[in-house]
Amino acid sequence: MHKRICILSFILVFSLLSACSSSKGGENRKAERVSNDELVFASTKDIRDINPHLYAGEMPAQNIVFESLVINTPEGVKPGLAESWEISEEGTLYTFHLRTGVTFTDGEPFNAESVKINIDSVVGNIEKNSWLNLVAEIKDTTVIDENTFQLTLKNPYYPTLEELGLTRPFRFISPKSFIGGTTANGVKGYAGTGPYVLTEHKQDQYAIFTLNENYWGEKPRIKTIKWRVMPNHQTILLALEKGEVDLLFGSDGDMVDSDSFKSLMDQDKYSTVISHPVGSRAIVINTNRSVTKDPKIREAFMYAIHKEVIADGIMNGTEKVADTLLSPSVPYANAGLKGVSYNEEKASALLIEEGWMLQSDGYRYKDGKKLELTIYYNSDNAQERTISESMQNDLKQIGVELHIVGEEKQAYFDRQKTGEFDLMYSLSWGLPYDPQTYVSSWRVPSHADYQAQLGLEKKEWLDKTITDLMIEQNEEIRKEMYKEILTYIHNENVYIPLTYSVTKAVHLKALQGVGFNVSQYEIPFEKMYFEAQ
Repeated sequence: MHKRICILSFILVFSLLSACSSSKGGENRKAERVSNDELVFASTKDIRDINPHLYAGEMPAQNIVFESLVINTPEGVKPGLAESWEISEEGTLYTFHLRTGVTFTDGEPFNAESVKINIDSVVGNIEKNSWLNLVAEIKDTTVIDENTFQLTLKNPYYPTLEELGLTRPFRFISPKSFIGGTTANGVKGYAGTGPYVLTEHKQDQYAIFTLNENYWGEKPRIKTIKWRVMPNHQTILLALEKGEVDLLFGSDGDMVDSDSFKSLMDQDKYSTVISHPVGSRAIVINTNRSVTKDPKIREAFMYAIHKEVIADGIMNGTEKVADTLLSPSVPYANAGLKGVSYNEEKASALLIEEGWMLQSDGYRYKDGKKLELTIYYNSDNAQERTISESMQNDLKQIGVELHIVGEEKQAYFDRQKTGEFDLMYSLSWGLPYDPQTYVSSWRVPSHADYQAQLGLEKKEWLDKTITDLMIEQNEEIRKEMYKEILTYIHNENVYIPLTYSVTKAVHLKALQGVGFNVSQYEIPFEKMYFEAQ
């Protein structure tokens, strides 16, 4: 019913618009664009504070203002603000040779001293940055000369370059923007070295980014990006239809739902693009709760959830069913694990085996206690609500009552820290974070993964193995360690893998160069342009 309502409401909105305005709005928007230099992007989220060393800001905005020493690409790590580098034989000393002639947008020179002060600020704020293991592995930072910088690690840490290239926190901001020698408590401004400059920001309304005229690299063809904040997805769809927006970009929940995306795909006036799978969408089951600490209960849930309904119905076939927590295509993740197919009878049999008997009200009881649990989701993500309702129906078929609770983003994150949940959504972070950074975060107490794994008999072993894995230099040994970790988590049924998630884009046909970076959290605005009319 929910899906049918979504489709009907979407069609109704577009039908009314077509009747009232035809294509007039689109023509007006086209006429307003000056030399095809301005791109309008719509989001339900304000950019907020884009301090590159903290986490309040929107990552696509941070990515076009601030840059890193290296860049993660489909072909591997490539030079960024560092032209080249050497790694010592023991793997603990990295020497970076910086680009010359690069300046921050406030005129300050980018040099080894500015690299040192930025990295020192990130390391000094370890409380905020503990999720990224590299931060804890940094022993020393040294300025060799104006354009040579050395990073010394406590141990050889194999993902060092990949993590230096992430969207945050190892991006560089002008030392003039620091407050009291640090960025931990805020910044005075947002002077980076990237292709764009934030020139105007009206909170919860819009942000304007303009071309960095002194950019050291190839200058983008789009000179102005207007980031418009809109209250909901329906408003965004209306603006797109009227030609007030050029680009929508993101995953389900961030952009538009799958029904709306499918409708846009069917319209000739728009282009739509879908990325390769970028991450894993799963449900994490708390092994430290009274009901779900039973491994047989967790196994029953694996058989009870009809993943095909989620992938083909809710996601309209844009996402594929996930058999394992991480796709076998992810480095080190092809561990030869087998998925579980939907089997209501098998799920019921496992519950009966554990003494949960079906009663006249259609639910199971044991020792007078009803088999019920609660799933929590971020209330900003309508897609998670829909998936929860599908799971609620699946679990009811085997006599389990699932309560659904949506919470505001901060409350949702706070709940992860406490471990006060039965089920929660768990999204892997995709490349370049998977598998190393994602798996490493399982050891961080503020994460739902850590809290959900506390009931495992071998949790201490798991955390130690992950710690040892991160500093293991032998590739073959590392592969075996990943296999042990992923096999253990898989066999313990800590996660219900649902689908492999994708990123989507909808844009006007005149807009060219729309694609995807390695990271799902970045939007490659700098590669886009409007074809000449």
